[in-house]
Amino acid sequence: MRRKTVLRSMIASFTVLALTACGKTTESGNNAYGVEPACVADSGDYGYFVYDSVSDPYFYDEFDEGIQFNTEEYDSITENVFKDVSTSPLSTFAADVDSASYSNLRRMINMGYAPSDIPEGAVRAEEMINYFTYDYKGPEGDEPFGINAEISDCPWNREHKLLHLGLQTEAIDFSETPDSNIVLLVDVSGSMSDENKLPLVKESFGMLIDNLSEKDSVSIVTYANGVKVVLDSVSGDDKDTIRNAINSLGAGGGTNGSGGIEEAYKLAEKNFIKGGNNRIIIASDGDFNIGNTSVSGLSEQIKKEAKKGIYLSVLGFGMYNYSDSVMETLADDGNGNYAYIDTLHEAKKVFVNELSANMLTVAKDVKLQVEFNPMYVSEYRLIGYENRALNNEDFNNDKKDAGEIGAGHSVTVLYEIVPATKENETDTTELKYQESTLTKEALESNDWLTLSIRYKEPDEDESKLLEYQIGSDSYTDEPSDDFIFSASVAETAMLIRKSDYIADGSYKHVVEELKSIPLSDEYRREFATLVDKLNN
Repeated sequence: MRRKTVLRSMIASFTVLALTACGKTTESGNNAYGVEPACVADSGDYGYFVYDSVSDPYFYDEFDEGIQFNTEEYDSITENVFKDVSTSPLSTFAADVDSASYSNLRRMINMGYAPSDIPEGAVRAEEMINYFTYDYKGPEGDEPFGINAEISDCPWNREHKLLHLGLQTEAIDFSETPDSNIVLLVDVSGSMSDENKLPLVKESFGMLIDNLSEKDSVSIVTYANGVKVVLDSVSGDDKDTIRNAINSLGAGGGTNGSGGIEEAYKLAEKNFIKGGNNRIIIASDGDFNIGNTSVSGLSEQIKKEAKKGIYLSVLGFGMYNYSDSVMETLADDGNGNYAYIDTLHEAKKVFVNELSANMLTVAKDVKLQVEFNPMYVSEYRLIGYENRALNNEDFNNDKKDAGEIGAGHSVTVLYEIVPATKENETDTTELKYQESTLTKEALESNDWLTLSIRYKEPDEDESKLLEYQIGSDSYTDEPSDDFIFSASVAETAMLIRKSDYIADGSYKHVVEELKSIPLSDEYRREFATLVDKLNN
């Protein structure tokens, strides 16, 4: 079982931001999801009015209940260290498109958490970085990924360099995706009664329903003390039936999550569409207390079910008893993705703005392996992806599970690099760029590294290999806005985690970096307001 950290504290008071023009922006059963929220927070120096999640009608409802005990659970994470290219020239890990860590941290910061109050296990740098979109070029020809690379000075340590890698898949409109067999698995236990849980689940799924059509079918399974099939394969254009079924759900009882998972997979398998999009979407706070409740036990159950060719999307809701460790396990082992929904605004991002990316897998078991050239790189450190690390030999092992990527998803990877100099040159071992001394290929190459990608088509069991050389032509003294922004997110993650490698980094420095670039969308502007709060 993976070690977990449990945050246990009594929450007696919170700092609530001053808001203006507050009003609910949706109507039950006919959601006006394109309407901008009526409550906004002044973003100060950034010159924008930006959506702030405390404006959402669901966000602060639990505060009215007075003192709360916080038993949120997070896996402990051991931060990646610098590795010497002479002894560890390969870096291997699974792709990750999850975004839950960022939206969960946003919730904490908006609730008034100081950085010292945030559990270190809640901070997953890769999920924070991958929450945002970047101006990447897409795939060329028949390749599944567009490859983007940029190398420049590391903002928090000018003696080092920072490598920014980006993979981009082709976006597909959801109306053009294959037929979908969708099972909504809803936690209706007593712990889901809070306003920012089951009521928010209902409104969130309402957004999904609005985008379904006759090519889609929807089933609904609920679990509390027991398990119930509410709908069995109803056409996606029968929106009233699906919506009425969702709106009729009420919360009460225990949490037999493992039983619900088992029933959902049975139903998805029964209605399986060959060549289609077969997916379970689970909405829960992760607080399982009946049946199989251990993380290791749930992991084994999900791994077994995942072999059926059914993908899993995991949606986390709520606070105080939230089990991030359980939800992350379900997503990682269930060939799926993981998002945390704290507001209607976040639900819109998941079910409207990024629907195809979150619902349609275009590449599975995606693994990345980077081989560094000691001619240019002495040491390197992968920022984040600690829970996605693989052994080097796992890269060529098609039985080893890895990450799934959806249509229109991007994967961003950052490495902090110690450049090679005459002072830190060392003898090396045998690999592409290395033998007992630097090879002629390494000495004559302009490559800083080779990026290798293994992936499987959604319906295939044999992987394909792609290789890309990243060279000196990717180096620039004038980094792009995307480079600066992603580095700012990484620096913020390191600061919250009290990283040993933060060097000259500070919240003040991140604020200055963000002011130096245009913040091109509402999500980036919102991030700037969060950093302002951390800096104050």
